[in-house]
Amino acid sequence: MPLVPTSSIVTAAREARAGAAAFNVIHLETAEALVAAAERSGFPVILGISENCIRYHGSLLPIARATLALAEASTARVAVHLDHITEAELVREGVAAGIRSVMVDASALPYEENVAATAELTTWCHERGAYVEAELGEVGGKDGVHAPGARTDPDEALAFVRATGVDALAVAVGSSHAMHERTAVLDKELIAALAERLPVPLVLHGSSGVPDDELRRAVAAGMTKINISTHLVSVFTRSIRDTLDAAPGLVDSRKYVKPAREAVAQEAARLLGLLGTPTEAAAPGRPATAEAPVRG
Repeated sequence: MPLVPTSSIVTAAREARAGAAAFNVIHLETAEALVAAAERSGFPVILGISENCIRYHGSLLPIARATLALAEASTARVAVHLDHITEAELVREGVAAGIRSVMVDASALPYEENVAATAELTTWCHERGAYVEAELGEVGGKDGVHAPGARTDPDEALAFVRATGVDALAVAVGSSHAMHERTAVLDKELIAALAERLPVPLVLHGSSGVPDDELRRAVAAGMTKINISTHLVSVFTRSIRDTLDAAPGLVDSRKYVKPAREAVAQEAARLLGLLGTPTEAAAPGRPATAEAPVRG
């Protein structure tokens, strides 16, 4: 199936009052697992390649080309997205490589500089048919930034969207990056207020620390794109530990990586179903007509 635009997955989820799942690629094995999850579940998936992933692989093109090839060969609806990109040159390189969806992350800059940098890259991306997500302020828990108590102001968020022209906005509503326990409680009233105020879909980063029921409530309140990374990385690592504990003499990495890949595929498929099934209630200002589940 041809590569699917992130915009089509996010728009369909928003209209159906469902969540669009975005899972991070760490290496080829996780990309394979995530594509398998989409094929098994029947729900679409967005594969995110972060700046950290690019650094791990040494450059963008090898992991980008492999991920694009997997997406294009899949029978599922798969989009490829650049996640948390702070370097303008990486945005340009990714779009040139065929990735038409990017999170421009200038959130560490002062507000006016964030607006200017985001607006410039958004214009450049839109001229080339690329979808742009951005972040207003930093989501807590990563590199010593704001505490999980940080919150996005709806009026400031609206001004930011209007000034930059972005297609989606990541907001701070109580989640935190790199959480290893699923204990976060989100501000559903703020999510509803943001969903009512903003003309673009809302994105939840740091979703690994959010329990299943809380994710469903967030989607019902108005959250659309749900980014999950650490939780699935933990599933992968835990499987490898279990396999090696049971057979410490293993030396062929394929024999312990393969079950880890399968474990991620199973959990990702479960999450796709959890998020992709429409919620019962819509936030104010969202479409009132429920649609069928957002399946591939």
